[in-house]
Amino acid sequence: MDDEKPVLEHVTDTMSSAVEATKEAAKTAVKKVKKAAKKTAKKVMPKKAKKAKKAKKAAKKSSAKKSPKKAVKKTAKKKKKAKKSKR
Repeated sequence: MDDEKPVLEHVTDTMSSAVEATKEAAKTAVKKVKKAAKKTAKKVMPKKAKKAKKAKKAAKKSSAKKSPKKAVKKTAKKKKKAKKSKR
């Protein structure tokens, strides 16, 4: 401890250095947590993405299968209505 500096200055210097050290430690902790979160997200997300893609494909296939059937039914109904209107 320097005798030239008053005690108050020593205390403030010590406190400021402690604050800086705490701030740096918090930053590094946040960086580590973000990295870990990204790694787990990469492991989890592909599975969910694949499931979502499969669901979309299945929905498209089912709608594609249904649409021709619906079109046939609609044309049949239109023909029936046309016959009835001619009578």
